[in-house]
Amino acid sequence: MIMNNKRVSRKIKIGNTFIGADAPVSVQSMTNTDTCDIDATYKQVKALQDRGCDIVRLTVPTPEAARTFYKLKEMGITIPMVADIHFNYKCAVAAAENGADKIRINPGNIGTDDKIKEVVRACNLKNIPIRVGVNSGSLDKEILKKYGHVCAEALSESLLKSAAILERFDFNNIVLAIKSSDPRIMIDANRKVSTMCDYPLHLGVTEAGSMRMGVMKSALGIGTLLTEGIGDTIRVSLTADPVYEIDWGIEILEAAGLREKSGIEIVSCPTCGRTKIDLIGLVNEFEDRMTKEIKVTKPIKVAIMGCVVNGPGEAKEADIGIAGGIGEALLFKKGEIVKKLPEEGIISALIDEINRM
Repeated sequence: MIMNNKRVSRKIKIGNTFIGADAPVSVQSMTNTDTCDIDATYKQVKALQDRGCDIVRLTVPTPEAARTFYKLKEMGITIPMVADIHFNYKCAVAAAENGADKIRINPGNIGTDDKIKEVVRACNLKNIPIRVGVNSGSLDKEILKKYGHVCAEALSESLLKSAAILERFDFNNIVLAIKSSDPRIMIDANRKVSTMCDYPLHLGVTEAGSMRMGVMKSALGIGTLLTEGIGDTIRVSLTADPVYEIDWGIEILEAAGLREKSGIEIVSCPTCGRTKIDLIGLVNEFEDRMTKEIKVTKPIKVAIMGCVVNGPGEAKEADIGIAGGIGEALLFKKGEIVKKLPEEGIISALIDEINRM
């Protein structure tokens, strides 16, 4: 775990969840349904909630759409829900009045001070935090002109300028989000902001792309910052079903040591000339069968290695594993060889042993 070097930030309450300070890093996603379609939106939010989503965001393009928050809570949704607002301050006010647990705005595009005051007033009445978001496409025009291009300095300066608008009205119940589609810019910008305030930070690589590209960019951007102790809540943005954002977000937290690993973790070598067994086939077979046949729910590290060199020695921290040989495999537990297994039925034997653990 790396919690001991986590950036010190203030703690913010969002519905029944805390972010910042000593709270666990949470995983977010966003619905892509028509918010006014109650049944479709409920189905998607419920699926995200069941998948392990900690916070979900819904777009609110009209004041009428804000009514969905009230209805979803009536239908049993318990995870915090965030209203995503652009331009129309009346949407933010309506969302606050209808049970949204957080409001996401860019104060710079809400309008005059009077309109921002109305949003602040509505949030203060319900003790609702505001997430201030800035990305490459929403930079303050004066700041963009000052730097001449999108860069970490421009993003961080624009974000803090937006937060200062809320601070001017004595509002400090704030979460900050600074994003870019370029992980390097996103990393540098968040590093800068992390030293300039104590607001919780929401991490994400925006417009990251398809599943493959989006996961790679997010793992680089989000993962780098998390290992430095920066970040309080995350979203893996994917052009895919939102439930996959939760799966990958959880995996990034597990890889960063910020969430206890659940279920089976596979450790396997990349194969080499020493490999005398169909290791690739064995790993694929194990992955195909493990979710259906393994009954153990506690975290277990399973090593599937190509030879005795990379077997009990290099994978000695695994709870259980096999090391391939010629026509057979060695079964080992915690680095100690237990017995030999014939090549026929290796994975079945391994699964049986795991289920006895």
